[in-house]
Amino acid sequence: MTKKENEFQKVANRVSMVSIIGNLILSLLKLFAGIFAHSAAMISDAIHSASDVFSTIVVIIGVHLSSKESDKEHPYGHERLECEAAIILAMVLFITGLGIGIDAAKNILQGNYAGLQVPGIAALIAAIVSIVSKEAMYWYTRFYAKKIDSSALMADAWHHRSDAFSSVGALIGIAASRMGYPIMDSVASLVIFVFITKAAFDIFQDSMDKLVDHSCDEETERAMKECVLRHEAVLGIDLLHTRIFGNKIYVDIEIEADASYTLREAHEIAEAVHDSIEKEFPKVKHIMVHVNPKENE
Repeated sequence: MTKKENEFQKVANRVSMVSIIGNLILSLLKLFAGIFAHSAAMISDAIHSASDVFSTIVVIIGVHLSSKESDKEHPYGHERLECEAAIILAMVLFITGLGIGIDAAKNILQGNYAGLQVPGIAALIAAIVSIVSKEAMYWYTRFYAKKIDSSALMADAWHHRSDAFSSVGALIGIAASRMGYPIMDSVASLVIFVFITKAAFDIFQDSMDKLVDHSCDEETERAMKECVLRHEAVLGIDLLHTRIFGNKIYVDIEIEADASYTLREAHEIAEAVHDSIEKEFPKVKHIMVHVNPKENE
């Protein structure tokens, strides 16, 4: 493991541990508040926070496995293991959300509003604490995700933000229930179900994109071309193919150079292009540069 990869893993692990401890405390707080204050929405939100603990553990495992050195069986590395772990996470999140949604829908469809208990003030306080805490965790995780350029951590940051939104839904539902509309507590649980399933879908879609060798965006490829063409010996670019492999980028490029150059000179040009791309684009893991001869016209 390189020094850079080692530092990447240390930062990711530290941020993930903060997320795990924060979510454990929050989920217990919301669970007790939901039980003692008779709020189904707060219990649902507690389950959501508990699922975040699992999602963060998946991030830790994914980062650890994806940073393993290449071996004989995996010559291109292990980056896609992070995607596979994320797909498992998406499935678990969806099943969790589905259970919450089914229970909420049953309460609404039964129409037995009079039998529903009005949530206590503790549920309201827990919802407010959750909103503030999850928003703080979002900004904390986002800061380090951008610092080490980690897509896994960035996904976890947005998961914190979606939790804050679901807690807003719980807050509104609990407040409305205390104002004389007890069914709104179940409606809030239904809203939380929507947030959980959307998070599951987004994680699944992002992971699938990375598994099918999706190309980089046009802006990144344009920047790569500009980087290559800054070399005086490069007369043009015949081909540029990029593919995202896990959270890394692989590049295949064919450049044009003067046909009179010796093999050694052409090799030095290819090496210079390789090094400049690697330096300017830290997410690039592997580059294959092919030099095509261009005859003088």
